[in-house]
Amino acid sequence: MLKEMLAQAKTAAIGGHVRPDGDCVGSCMGLYQYLKDNYAQIEADVYLEEIPKPFEFLAGTGDIRHGIPKEKVYDLFICLDCGDKERLGFSAPLFESAGHTLCIDHHISNESFAERNYVVPDASSTSELVCQLMQDDKISKKTAEALYLGIVHDTGVFQYSCAGPSTFMTAAKLLEKGIDAPRLIRDTYYVKTYAQNQILGRALMESILFLNGECIVSYIRKPTMKFYGVTPKELDGIVNHLRNTKGVKVAVFMYELEPEVYKISLRSDDDVDVSDIAKHFGGGGHRKAAGLTMEGSFYSIINRLSAQIESRLRNRS
Repeated sequence: MLKEMLAQAKTAAIGGHVRPDGDCVGSCMGLYQYLKDNYAQIEADVYLEEIPKPFEFLAGTGDIRHGIPKEKVYDLFICLDCGDKERLGFSAPLFESAGHTLCIDHHISNESFAERNYVVPDASSTSELVCQLMQDDKISKKTAEALYLGIVHDTGVFQYSCAGPSTFMTAAKLLEKGIDAPRLIRDTYYVKTYAQNQILGRALMESILFLNGECIVSYIRKPTMKFYGVTPKELDGIVNHLRNTKGVKVAVFMYELEPEVYKISLRSDDDVDVSDIAKHFGGGGHRKAAGLTMEGSFYSIINRLSAQIESRLRNRS
């Protein structure tokens, strides 16, 4: 599919979802480097919002475009790790005007909105899917680094259930390209700033158990982020710490985007499909990891979420 569509293109744009995470950045930069290495005849550009600083070591990140050139139309727009067109954010107009479109994704909520779609909900990550569409002998070390980063971040360093046999085989193939996996994992996944550790501690200390201890929630408001000097991108991972609480089936982490507008991350075990809850409120994601945005006070939002979570806990088999 990818090779076929690239053969017809002279210009190609690559775009990912708003607030790009490891898999989004990894898949986008991996594909961008692959095109640079093997498709010199194609003029390729990447469109993403600001990426987390730990990812800036990846080859090509200095080429990322954060705005749309005037009157620019591409032969092909490749949408990665994005469940719907709106999630593309500022680059959506380029998707709409492109001659052809391709979406590669692993979100169960994806509605196959592109002309061609390669959507595998059971896949560990979009980066794994992108790797599967590439020719093995044409994957460079730089491409491998980006794809490996994406897989690492969307599998929680291979500990989530989404990491199946194909994931480990793909990772092994990328390791054969000579990447320094231990350093990549340490520097992009585990290392945190002092401020990040402080705000993590606060989020854990102020967390609240509810629904008989089967759910946990914590939230951070904008003034708190300003006090610690952290950005939303630096809050990644807090929800996973909450989920690790003994007895908890669903973890909820919220941070304020603007007054009474919250970005919400949901995590669960096998008992609750949080993608279904997120979709109910206009969000999406995976069975065990999903996200959404809601308006209202912390208490009004958690009351609405609680009703949905409780009904699913009651109806679990």
